[in-house]
Formats: sequence, C-alpha cells, structure tokens
Amino acid sequence: MDVGFAGIWIVILSAAFFSWLGLNAVRGQRHTLEDHLTSRDSTGSVTGAATVAASIIGVWVLFSPAETAMWAGLAGVAGYALGQAAPLFTFAWLGPRLRRLMPHGHSLTEYVRHRFGRPMYVMTLGIMLFYMFVFLAAELTAISLAIRLVADVPLFWTALIVAVGTVAYTSYGGLRASIFTDRIQFFLILPMLVLMLVGALILLGGTGPAFDAAHEEAPHLFSFTHMAGVEFGITLVIAVLAANMFHQGFWQRVYASKDERTLRRSYVVAGVLVIPMVFIAGVFGLMAASAGVAAESMSVALFAVVTETFPPWLTLLVLVLAIALVMSSMDTLLNGIASTVISDLANMRSDWTSVRLFRSTRWVTALVALPAVWIASQGYSVLYLFLVADLVCAGALFPVFYGLFARRFSGTAAVTATAAGIAVGVLYFPKPDFSPLFSIPFAGSFLISFCAALFVSTVVAVTWHRIAILIGKATHYDFAILSQRVTLIGESSQ
Repeated sequence: MDVGFAGIWIVILSAAFFSWLGLNAVRGQRHTLEDHLTSRDSTGSVTGAATVAASIIGVWVLFSPAETAMWAGLAGVAGYALGQAAPLFTFAWLGPRLRRLMPHGHSLTEYVRHRFGRPMYVMTLGIMLFYMFVFLAAELTAISLAIRLVADVPLFWTALIVAVGTVAYTSYGGLRASIFTDRIQFFLILPMLVLMLVGALILLGGTGPAFDAAHEEAPHLFSFTHMAGVEFGITLVIAVLAANMFHQGFWQRVYASKDERTLRRSYVVAGVLVIPMVFIAGVFGLMAASAGVAAESMSVALFAVVTETFPPWLTLLVLVLAIALVMSSMDTLLNGIASTVISDLANMRSDWTSVRLFRSTRWVTALVALPAVWIASQGYSVLYLFLVADLVCAGALFPVFYGLFARRFSGTAAVTATAAGIAVGVLYFPKPDFSPLFSIPFAGSFLISFCAALFVSTVVAVTWHRIAILIGKATHYDFAILSQRVTLIGESSQ
C-alpha cells in the first residue's frame, strides 16, 4: 500500500466528513447571532461533557504525553493528566458564578470590561487572543507534522485542507455546529485511543515485552515519586489551569449549558474522562522507551510505536483519529476567537446590525486561520510561545477571578497585581534555549516562574484589597451592573 498517497486522501476525506457533519447540523435551522456565539441554554449533560472533553483534547495528546513519559515517567504523565483536568473542575465552580452574575453574557472579556474597566479589559483581551492563536497554530503545526511523519504529506497541504474544512462549518454554523461535531468526534476519539493501546499491546506480545526493557533500564520512569516528573507535573497543573481559564471556547460552553446543574456535571465528567485519555497516550512513551524507538525525537514516540507495530492500513486509521482530534480543538479555538472579538464589538458598536456582525464573525473566523496555516507550513515550534502565554495567564489568573467574589477589589488593583505577577515571573523565565534569562538564584525554572507569577499577583491583589478597605479607599462594586449592562445581541437570523 502506498501510505503517502492513501494518507493525503485520508486527510481530505476526514476533513470533508467532519465539515459536512457541521454544515448539516445547522442547515435549514433558524440561526441567530446568539446561537452562533453561545448556543445559549441548549446542551444537556452528555453533549456538554462530550464537547468540553473533545475541545480540550487536541492533537497534542498524540505528542506531548508520550514524550513526557519518556523522560519524566508516570509522575509526569499524572501531572499532565491532572493539569488538563484541573481547569475543567475549576470551570464547574466558577462557571455558575459568572453565569449567575452575568446571565446574558457571551465572553470573559465582557465581564472584565464592566467589572474592572478599560485597562484591565485591554490586558485580558490581549492575553486571551494571544493564547488562543498560539494554541491554534500549535494544533495545526502538530497535525501537519504528524501526517508528514506517517504518510509523507507536505506540511502546507495538510494545514490547508484541515483549516479549510474546519473554517467551512465553523464560520457557517458557529458554536452550534462545533458542539454537534464535538460530540461525534469525542465518541470516536475515546474508543480509538483504547483500541490503539490494546492493539499495540497485542502486537508487542503483551505487557511484559511492551514494558520490561524500559523498566530494567530506567525504573524511575515507573515511579510516581520521580522528582523530575513530580516537578514537571506541578508546573503543568499551574500552567494549563491558568491558560485554559482564558480560553473563550470554554466560557462559551458555560452559557451553552441548559442550567447550572448541567454545567457543573458536564465539566466534572469531562475532567474525569480527560485523565485516562492523557494516561493512555502517555503509556505509548513507555512502550517507545522499551522498544528503543523515537530516542532522537521523543515528541513522535506514539507515532514511532504505531509505525513500527501496526500494519499500514491500521496506521492510516490513526490519521483519522488525528484529524478528529485537531478539528475538535480547532473549531473551538476559531469560535472562541471570533466570539471574543464580535461580542465585544457588538457591545461597543450598537449601531452595527446583526447582519453586519454576522458577516464580521465569519470573516474573523476565516482570516484568523490564514496566518495559522502559514505558521504550520513552516514547521516552526511554538512551544516557547505557548510557555510565554502560560506565564501571562498565570499572572492574570487570580486578579481576574478574585473580582467575581471581592466587591471592593478595584480595576487598578487588578492591573497592578497582574503586571507585578508577570514581571516577577519573567525574572525566572528561561530564554528560548531554556537557559536563565537573568543571573539570579533559581532562574531558568518554569516551575519557579509560574509559581512566582501566581503567588506575587495573588499577594499584591489581596494586600491591595485589604489595605484599601482599612484606609477607606475601597469602592463598593455593584454586581447587578453585570446583568444590567450585558444584554443579548440582536435576534436577526441568517
């Protein structure tokens, strides 16, 4: 079998199939701008859990957990799994709070603008758009590299085909189409991951041959107390939690849930499901270490095991899984970016009609994909940009969400605390070659950098808040403003 020729057709047909599903899901239905941006009060617990899990599990799951297992072991994979689940559990707590205070909301930036004012709004908007675009470019780059490795398809063609297919149904159907395809993709992703694991174990001769060599040569990889793995795990919990709290796609799904009970259940169930999914992917790293493959490029450990053990036709099925993974996260990111821009634009430009906003939403969705395709076609690593985004999110995390509970916490305090946290985090942040940026103790450690950003911003925020109350300078914020000023967007349909 010509894997390369078959590979390009797998990419085309898979992208076309998921695009058709998304388009068909909304064809002939009344589709308002509200439906496009939030699909408000429409999803039950099963669909909610499926769309949340599919959105957070991107194609990265076929790369990073296995690579983590090869050097950080099971402790690192455990941290990775918990790190991915942590933001979902946090949404189950904070989501109902924001929904209750701002029942007609669309985005996190709406809350920040009305709660803290323009400076904090601009800072938060920049953080969110930067993070989501980096995530989008990383997903498209990862799928392009994966398809090139397995089927030798040029990076540009994979990136273009996947982007066109995702933009087609995302720009047309918005969040409703994304949720529909997420549900189908999720019920494809989980069984395929399990079947991949079972198939690899059978073809390798069982658990003994699959892991014995690695266990003898590097027993620390199988220990949950391996310090490198523990440190990496803690780093991921902080970084992934902070970053995903600024992912607009998940805030859209807060409003898409039928009610608060459904919301909590959806995010908790999705968080529980994510943990074994990351673990399954991580196990392939231990198989690769035992088989002695992917030693020079640990990021492709899972694919190295697949290509070494699976027959060509089964390897091609893995490409279908990869396409499902990338499109399930890409449509969420494209929707999230468009929703962030348009919901704020609708509030600031009341003279714009719903038709004009609809058209703008679709243009934003399409235009955002273009630079992501170009980045993916170059094969650049966006890991460092990801880590930069994680750092600024860690600095903003506490100040932004402290405002959901502390009525006398001001916008000035939020901006100052965020800036202080990021500034201190930068002191310990490594250079692109992972050497220390400054010659100070503990510099060059991502764990110290993220912890410093989170700790300093928290201390500054709480201290500023308490001092302002003590000296009588704290202004009482009326949370009713959020429900009064944030309203539904016009009901014109397309």
